[in-house]
Amino acid sequence: MCVPIIRALRKDYPEIKTSILTKTAYIDIFKEFEEANIIAIDLKRKHKGLFGLVKLYSELKQTGINAVIDLHGALRTNFLKFLWGKNFYQIDKGRNEKKRLIKGQVFQQLKTTHQRYAEVFKNINLNLNLTNIGRPKKSNLSKYTITSKIDFTKKIIGIAPFAKHEAKTYPLEQMKEVIVNISKEHTVLLFGGGEKETKQLKTISEKNENVFSIVQPFSLNEQLDFISNLDLMISMDSANGHLAAMYGIKVITIWGVTHPYAGFAPFNQNSKHSILVDRNRHPKIPTSIYGNKFPEEYRQAINSISPEKIINKIKESI
Repeated sequence: MCVPIIRALRKDYPEIKTSILTKTAYIDIFKEFEEANIIAIDLKRKHKGLFGLVKLYSELKQTGINAVIDLHGALRTNFLKFLWGKNFYQIDKGRNEKKRLIKGQVFQQLKTTHQRYAEVFKNINLNLNLTNIGRPKKSNLSKYTITSKIDFTKKIIGIAPFAKHEAKTYPLEQMKEVIVNISKEHTVLLFGGGEKETKQLKTISEKNENVFSIVQPFSLNEQLDFISNLDLMISMDSANGHLAAMYGIKVITIWGVTHPYAGFAPFNQNSKHSILVDRNRHPKIPTSIYGNKFPEEYRQAINSISPEKIINKIKESI
């Protein structure tokens, strides 16, 4: 979600030297920022524990960084802030507002996470314009052998049917109905991860024409190449929606026990592209910010969204 913000920074303030601290597994997400200094944090070995964070602090100090913009606001970055001292600015996550939202005390759109990110930069007098920030070029897919089977004269629709938590995941059997219907006219690329999910998506792709699984052995970097070429992404309230949005791709999101009012909708998407559970039937939504907490009777609330509703939204959007 911070990629569009960094893009705005690079566009509005190209003279500023930027370093990006991230996990090794996520480096490819920032590949468009060729001029940035990417610093990998190794939380399992080199930078593990308090002593590891002290070592990281020493390494960061040696780079000559003048100010730190902390978009994470977690325990580790709090410790880094303690070590760093001045010129270390952190995101205001709006925890109290979000608690009121979950408790049902308010039901209104909170600041988006993108807005909260941009506000941190104001501490060093950088006012970011989040409109017209541009988008990276589509990646060239000619190097992938699978492209010989894909009909690029049709619309390319990405579908990412999984999420970290069960109550945020649309039932796969119902999603199959969507895939079968959409693949009659368009090309469908399936995205996901994990051994079980990989097998499930492979089975779906093998049983349906115009459907292709872009999971293992494709790396994250390779999956991003395909995402950049999509005409539309269908995602849960999960990472793939954000990965598509950072390329300027139109995203339809399917929400279970979470809600876009908490501020986690993909960047620059029309609110009409969010498919929501009926709150007249499930008034406690959002039950949590991340979808990990919910009353038992809400576990399958997302199942109440019909495949027809998703199919109609896709046809309307393309």
